[in-house]
Amino acid sequence: MSFKIAIIGAGSVGFTKKLFTDLLCVPEFRDVEVALTDISQHNLEMIKAILDRIVEANGFPVKVTATTERRRALEGAKYIISCVRVGGLEAYADDIRIPLKYGIDQCVGDTICAGGILYGQRNIPVILDFCKDIREVAAPGAKFLNYANPMAMNTWAAIEYGKVDTVGLCHGVQHGAEQIAEVLGAKSVSELDYICSGINHQTWFVDLKLNGRKIGKDELIAAFEAHPVFSQQEKLRIDVLKRFGVYSTESNGHLSEYLPWYRKRPDEIARWIDMSDWIHGETGGYLRHSTETRNWFETEFPQFLEQASKPVDPAKRSNEHASHILEALETGRVYRGHFNVKNNGVIANLPQDAIIESPGFVDRFGINMVSGITIPEACAATCMASINVQRMSVHAAVSGDIDLLKLAVLHDPLVGAVSTPEEVWQMVDEMLVAQARWLPQYAHAVPAAKDRLSRSTVKTRDWAGAARRNVRSIEELRAEKAALKKAV
Repeated sequence: MSFKIAIIGAGSVGFTKKLFTDLLCVPEFRDVEVALTDISQHNLEMIKAILDRIVEANGFPVKVTATTERRRALEGAKYIISCVRVGGLEAYADDIRIPLKYGIDQCVGDTICAGGILYGQRNIPVILDFCKDIREVAAPGAKFLNYANPMAMNTWAAIEYGKVDTVGLCHGVQHGAEQIAEVLGAKSVSELDYICSGINHQTWFVDLKLNGRKIGKDELIAAFEAHPVFSQQEKLRIDVLKRFGVYSTESNGHLSEYLPWYRKRPDEIARWIDMSDWIHGETGGYLRHSTETRNWFETEFPQFLEQASKPVDPAKRSNEHASHILEALETGRVYRGHFNVKNNGVIANLPQDAIIESPGFVDRFGINMVSGITIPEACAATCMASINVQRMSVHAAVSGDIDLLKLAVLHDPLVGAVSTPEEVWQMVDEMLVAQARWLPQYAHAVPAAKDRLSRSTVKTRDWAGAARRNVRSIEELRAEKAALKKAV
């Protein structure tokens, strides 16, 4: 088969390498063209060198191109994959730093909460530019696969305003299933059957079977509490499981910031998180992890290049959806996964316009969702709170309506549990001014925001958060990796 796949934000080096290697695990895809595009020429050069080394080492005829001219990369593309981070780590640091001044302690801050909402404001105008290019220069009927967060907001904007055939993709469901299989003593996740439904990062395992035997709430709770690692790392998720009756897909740290109950007071945060890894609730954990990963890659690039010389092993193909979806669409080999699409009746007790995450099957006819699912009422109520925030955030991002943006932030569950309306109004002004270069739709509102900030009487504080760690140096990372290798 010969067609073109474009990857926008290809400078996300590790993830792009994974997607590319997955594609090469499909025998029919070894003659495709993969067009890389990014705003960073430096990052493009690094990832192209790695992919070229993979192609050379395996003798595949696949063609790899790289350009900072996005439309050129999209010309004639049948599939477009986005993994962009608009504003990079600089803007992301403000997503964490500024809300902390108002008492809002986030672990990740890329989905909802104050950071995720502003992240969406930066991303959505760019996503709509992508969609315009796709409509104008990509292959007719091109499919847009969005991996970029905030997943629901970006996908919502691409479908409702971008008018492009879009599906949002995430790996939270797969990771949650792997945990459940492990605590239940399964030899492989393939022994586990499950239906997982909700919205991205708040998807719920509403039905579970292990080798055909139904797994109930009590058995699952007991299995998690008996696990020597997860019982400590996933305390919040286990508490939600006990109260809601179903397990959530998202990590302990991520889930903690979507709810109004666990991070509302600094002294409470320590009860529910675990500091063994960033993902379990550390303040600004993903920002630290992303910074360390980027620094490590820049320093250890020769090592990554050397690793790219290894043969591609189809047995090590990842569980990321993209290659499996393309394989099903192109070959007809059916793939079952969990996808982010417009609801339209898929989940009966969530709004029709919402972007939901739920099971579907892919074949030559496209992505075919399983409709008519009803999720537990408590799960629906929690999802609804986020959906309302997402809807306002998307509409604000498209219109540049600062009042609607502030209302979206005000209605966020964690923000509302921590901050007063006056604090929210000032915080949004401060974030808007700090990130103005990435928020062109709010250019008209920035002067007034600056003026309000100069006259504000709302008090803030210099706070690093309840569970902050410093970014580790390359030397510290090397020592840690050496110690782990020695222990194994």
